[in-house]
Amino acid sequence: MVVAIAVTDNEDVGGGWGRARNVAIATVDPNGEIRSWEVHAVHWDELHDSGGEGQHHARIARFLLDHQVQRVIAGHMGPGMVHMLEKMNIDVVVDVHGSAREAALKYGRAS
Repeated sequence: MVVAIAVTDNEDVGGGWGRARNVAIATVDPNGEIRSWEVHAVHWDELHDSGGEGQHHARIARFLLDHQVQRVIAGHMGPGMVHMLEKMNIDVVVDVHGSAREAALKYGRAS
């Protein structure tokens, strides 16, 4: 499963998804091992207020589609973003804290 995780500079799960500075893309195999891990500097914290809400959501949607993300993990996410991701058939896991790699292992298995 491919998961996207909002991450802090020290690779803990980041707070707000739509204002994430960095996002990790992890591929977790069915045995629960991380096969790949790549952190992308998305700068959504800076881009959040440039353009309208739809433009920001489209930016995030394109990133997720480009990386074939199946599940998003974050500390917090607004209801509009949750709705958009659900319409894209992307699972959402919020209120996650601590190590981003541990979160990927915990929530990165297909259910």
